[in-house]
Amino acid sequence: MKQTRIKDVSIIIVIGERYNDIETVFQKYKAAIETSAENYEFIYVIDGKYPEALSDLKSLKNKGEPIRIFAFSSWFGEAAALRIGFEHARADTLMTLPAYLQVKPDSLPTLLDGLDGNDMVIGKRWPRVDSKLNRVQTKLFHKIQSMVTDSVFSDMGCGVRAFSRKVATEVSVYGDQHRFFPLLASQKGFRVTEIELPQSEMDMQKRLYKPGVYFRRFLDILTVFFLVKFTKKPLRFFGLIGSIIFILGLLVLTYVAFERIFFGMPLADRPALLLSSLFIVLGVQVFVLGLIGELVIFTHATELDEYEIEEIVE
Repeated sequence: MKQTRIKDVSIIIVIGERYNDIETVFQKYKAAIETSAENYEFIYVIDGKYPEALSDLKSLKNKGEPIRIFAFSSWFGEAAALRIGFEHARADTLMTLPAYLQVKPDSLPTLLDGLDGNDMVIGKRWPRVDSKLNRVQTKLFHKIQSMVTDSVFSDMGCGVRAFSRKVATEVSVYGDQHRFFPLLASQKGFRVTEIELPQSEMDMQKRLYKPGVYFRRFLDILTVFFLVKFTKKPLRFFGLIGSIIFILGLLVLTYVAFERIFFGMPLADRPALLLSSLFIVLGVQVFVLGLIGELVIFTHATELDEYEIEEIVE
């Protein structure tokens, strides 16, 4: 495939808990980017207190390397760090790369070539060379994700991505939603594709987290499910849940009333009566919450873009 040479590209790298030798990783990335871009800049965002990393980056910058550094005063999360990078990037083509080698650097030009005809290209580590535990966790995570969100992506944990400035501007990432950046971009109407890139031997660290981390990941998936499916139609979600709860309460109440009328069962000290009343009230409240959401969406409807125009011919 003929390689496309991009005029300008901004590479955003977030320094967090995990990073490899700063200069080694930078030089490998730089060598790969030079073959695909005429001009480039590296934007490093340090998320937290990492004085050694900051010192190494300043040393590289003093040597004349095209580096810009943004250091947070404390930990604010990768999503916030990426937003800073997006806001200060000068090029129209952006890349995010991890502070350690997830894929072989010489495969990065393939990623940039994929932007021809696409708004965003994400890397898929393949073939995988890391532990079987990592691969099982990845497969399970994406299985749950595809069931909940209809996602077709198979390696959302790969931080190697290239995309246009328009994607960075119009797709909001916050909290821990940076992991679902490609999914949110696709939901917005952008053309997103996944390209296989060989995994680096330096990405073989076994990943085993505390139970709370897995629970938070599951909650993140549910959050994205709501964002993808019901952001602009909250009544469909809350209305369905509220209606189900209301009907359950109504059925229980009908049963209690039936026993009272035809069998003379007393209503006093009957938990079923209290439970049915609670379900009915809760169902109405959840339904009303959906209505309030619809009112908010209606009020700000002119500010929300539900479409992405690819081309205008006049």
